[in-house]
Amino acid sequence: MNYISSVQNPVIKEIKSLKQKKYREEKNMFFIEGIRFMEEALKEEVQIHKILVSDKLGDTNSGREILDKVNSGGYSVFALPHKLFTEISDTQNPQGILAVLGIKNYSIEDVWDAKNFFIVLDSIQDPGNMGTIIRTADAVGATGVIVSKGCVDVYNPKVLRSTMGSIFHVPICLSEDIIETMESMKKRGVTICASHLEGNCDYFDLEYNKNIAIVIGNEANGISENIKNYADILVRIPMPGRAESLNASVAAGILMYEILRKNKGKQ
Repeated sequence: MNYISSVQNPVIKEIKSLKQKKYREEKNMFFIEGIRFMEEALKEEVQIHKILVSDKLGDTNSGREILDKVNSGGYSVFALPHKLFTEISDTQNPQGILAVLGIKNYSIEDVWDAKNFFIVLDSIQDPGNMGTIIRTADAVGATGVIVSKGCVDVYNPKVLRSTMGSIFHVPICLSEDIIETMESMKKRGVTICASHLEGNCDYFDLEYNKNIAIVIGNEANGISENIKNYADILVRIPMPGRAESLNASVAAGILMYEILRKNKGKQ
């Protein structure tokens, strides 16, 4: 185990740089924090470039357990004072472990299945919404999550925390041209179903298709006009109350579980 004591150390500078999207993209790396997140990474056998641990990690039983796993795994491990760890951490109360991981890039061609259930995100901006949608997509067994160019970065630390480890379970496909991606989906027989306040189909009347993609739009503006015109179905969630709209992740969850419910019924 290597020991770091200076904020000028290249490893420390690298971690700090990965808080910015441009460096994550440039290096094709991101970092995760916390014992639970680290355990999930070890279990999923993701690409781990290096691990940083605070000198206080061993103060708790859970910390000692994860430290034993890390030390026995043959990883590149760096120890540092807790004060220095706190400086590079992205959390208020860091648990004392973080890891630099490689980004696994998927294209939609990598994840096609006999039965496709995609979640398409159109300019989702809130990190909490993004992470929660990915976590819910994992829960329902979605084929993959397709992220448009205008969305918040999937590897933003706040997004990652909200996924609760589901970032390792669901293929994330970044789309440079969302219409082109949906065109490819349509050619494969996938029905494009977009959530829209002006939809002419209530979500509980939606006919289940074994190949379907649910589109969730921007928190403030909904789906873009191009996607609205391109979708096969515009579906709405009834709101007999006085609220004007639903939170994007809540709407996504309702629609995902309706698809799951109808799928279970057919099985």
